[in-house]
Amino acid sequence: MRVAHLLRKYDPTEWGGTETAIARLTAGLAAQGVDSVVYAPRLPRTMTAAEGASQLSDMGGTPMPPVTAAKRGTGVPPVDSQQTGRRPAADPLVAAGCVVRRFRAFVPVWGIAAERKRQLVAVGGNLLSFDLPGALWREPGLDVIHAHVLGRLGAIGRAVARRRRLPFVLSVHGGAYDLPSAVRQGLVQPAAGGWDWGQLLGFLLRARHLFAESDAIITCNQREAALIRERHPGRRVFVQPHGVPAALFAPDHRPAARAAFPALIGRSVLLVLGRIDPTKNQEWLVAQAAELTRRHPRILLVFVGAGTNQKYCDALRTRVARESLRDCVLLAGHLPPGDPRLIGLLQEAQAVVLPSVCETFGIVILEAWAAGTPVIASRTTGAAALVEDGVNGLLFDLDRPASFHAAIDRLLTQPELHGQWGTAGRAKVVAEYDTAVLAGRMKRIYQELMEEKNAHRNSARR
Repeated sequence: MRVAHLLRKYDPTEWGGTETAIARLTAGLAAQGVDSVVYAPRLPRTMTAAEGASQLSDMGGTPMPPVTAAKRGTGVPPVDSQQTGRRPAADPLVAAGCVVRRFRAFVPVWGIAAERKRQLVAVGGNLLSFDLPGALWREPGLDVIHAHVLGRLGAIGRAVARRRRLPFVLSVHGGAYDLPSAVRQGLVQPAAGGWDWGQLLGFLLRARHLFAESDAIITCNQREAALIRERHPGRRVFVQPHGVPAALFAPDHRPAARAAFPALIGRSVLLVLGRIDPTKNQEWLVAQAAELTRRHPRILLVFVGAGTNQKYCDALRTRVARESLRDCVLLAGHLPPGDPRLIGLLQEAQAVVLPSVCETFGIVILEAWAAGTPVIASRTTGAAALVEDGVNGLLFDLDRPASFHAAIDRLLTQPELHGQWGTAGRAKVVAEYDTAVLAGRMKRIYQELMEEKNAHRNSARR
């Protein structure tokens, strides 16, 4: 079996939950005998000025703007294997044996600044590509096209699948209907004031009918699934949570974390893992830092993640400096997935904290549990579906900061809870969310769809 996975963005230096989910899905599928080829837009850093000018004149749009290493934060500069002819040194999918193919994509919006275009690429934005249809059409031996992107790129995948008579699977990662209005507005806000000429092509691609014309829709929580079924009756909707390779988090990597970040030693660590972005809401937690240190003087807030919103990152750093919080806040930057330092931080933490405004699943929760660490999370759809309050963690309400402080107080004043809740969380991951189990389930979905397509072809011939 050979599956093409279609992504809106894949940049190893801006790693997030979707990238983690894709990496673990393809690794699990490989163990099940499924070959995966990942299609993602070319990395902007590898685009030369001549290529950018050519793409703009050929397509009538604005290419994805270059992003310097300084803007990205820490991390190894990406390398596009198709443009250089060599394997990227810091590409987890390539390192795991997955084929990664890059296509030219662009933001079809005129009249907005380059930084706003970059923001659309980073966390939202309805991209277009004239390369992708031909590339997918020519990909040999495909059995399934699986889009992990909505909008126009997803519609391209669906159109090619239909022409090739292949099953088309659509995964919803960041939420489609289960999104607060403020988050939904934030995703499109960078395009405000510009002219999105891609709407015409979106109409021709029937992008608005993507859900209604998919053979199967995959979502990671029950609420999103219910909303999709309500709006698209008759569609097959599967709830397929993300997975974690539990064995990866079993060895003790705390010495690696302490060596990399000596400030951890002797402190009560609260770890915040995720891209630095308003949706992840790190600034809310920084606003609680003064009260945290008053109640627990040994507290250290550690933020790990790539910056995908430069303005927000700058505001976060400015606030830490202005309020003299450097002794209790550590901005650790981006750490690659599976890095011993990252696993060590998870193991070292008293709790992993998720102050997110919106979290449709929360793979970080599973990673914390796999490392034996409890979770304290805002009451989002994803966290509420995973965390059993008082069993493997605690939930709090963002509009009631006192509920957050009460959760931290309870955990830190009763040290035995760390072990009890961490053990319960790890048992849940091993039993229900191990990568191998979930990949096997996905393969069966593919097989069922393939058999139906084959039966339909044979019936049409007769």
